[in-house]
Amino acid sequence: MKHIIILGDGMADWPVASLGNKTLLQYANTPNMDMLAKMGRCGMLKTVQDGFHPGSEVANSSILGYDQNEVYEGRGPLEAASIGVDLAPDDMAIRCNIICIEGDHIKNHSCGRLETEEGDILIKYLQEHLANDPEILAKYGPVVHFYTGVQYRHLLVINGGSKYLQCTPPHDVPLKPWKPLLVKPDLEGEAKSGKTTRLSATETADLLNLLIVKSQELLSQHPFNAQRLAEGKDPANSIWPWAGGYRPHMVPLTTTFPQIKRGSVITAVDLIRGIGSLAGLRVIDVPGATGLADTNYEGKAQAAIKALETDDFVYLHVEASDEAGHDGDLELKLKTIEYLDSRMVGPIYSALKNQEVAIAVLPDHPTPVAHRTHTNEPIPFLMYAPGIEPDSVETFDEVACKQGCYGLLEKDGFIKEFMKIN
Repeated sequence: MKHIIILGDGMADWPVASLGNKTLLQYANTPNMDMLAKMGRCGMLKTVQDGFHPGSEVANSSILGYDQNEVYEGRGPLEAASIGVDLAPDDMAIRCNIICIEGDHIKNHSCGRLETEEGDILIKYLQEHLANDPEILAKYGPVVHFYTGVQYRHLLVINGGSKYLQCTPPHDVPLKPWKPLLVKPDLEGEAKSGKTTRLSATETADLLNLLIVKSQELLSQHPFNAQRLAEGKDPANSIWPWAGGYRPHMVPLTTTFPQIKRGSVITAVDLIRGIGSLAGLRVIDVPGATGLADTNYEGKAQAAIKALETDDFVYLHVEASDEAGHDGDLELKLKTIEYLDSRMVGPIYSALKNQEVAIAVLPDHPTPVAHRTHTNEPIPFLMYAPGIEPDSVETFDEVACKQGCYGLLEKDGFIKEFMKIN
């Protein structure tokens, strides 16, 4: 039996008054997910272990069975793995968003959705001018390195930097003042770790904050932003570093589950590419995969179907619902859920229904449109395979799946149950 996980990032939500107090999964037209739920087995999954922030890096690696107490190092090292940056043992890699600041407030976490080519122009500019800033070189040395990622999501590596920092994810704080949210050292964490780094936690925090302030000066002067302002677009006028760490030690899925001899990950998001790479999965690129509602659903579905001709396991990730949730866009999020159902789940089931392939569908965490950021409530899941004995659940949503036969799973419970389907 081969296995495919179809993940709608941030798809789960809260009841919405304008939808008759239904969640978006309850309200949306999702005949294919409902069909698989009715023919399969369902349950709820706690994807965020106690003590961890409900980020996609935590939730997605938990779904794959990784214990966060053993592997968690923040998003930065995962971004590095995704784009092929080989980290030295003393490198601290940290996610580096390019965001929009308006006055004293964070207007948004993505500066209006940069294209990767646009982000590359700005990152190269920052590497040339900010990484080599005389004040920074004199105080810290040549320790700053910027790397282009995807769209507004990029990478910053600090040689000898400390990961013991208190950082705020920018998508958690839209419209909030930015200065109180600057990086702070985690002195307690640093003391408990006993780890000595060339730059202390305080020095690393001071460096990152200096980079933020100087980036605003540099980016505001760039012709790219003058053009964006003239076109009525949000300027890409500040970096925002968060979620730093060192290279994680993840055992490949092929070792944990011998039935996976070859696996793949399909995603438009560098974070998920990094998790997949470190989990021993090959990365499949799909033209037109954007991470937004305009992503190439059909192309990603066909890539997954083709991958299963040679692979035993496919992790198919779609970001669109999460981004719509961060934007607080109810109508768009409903569309992304329905797109996932009609343009991905339906075609995949139709192509694989006569084959020995198990299908799981789930989100990684809720991203409620009313809250505009991730929450840590358990999420619904379904598992289907030819010949599986169904439970009593008839629709795929946060309410119905609570009655599923799997109950509430956590840690590696989901992936173990899924891989038991033979």
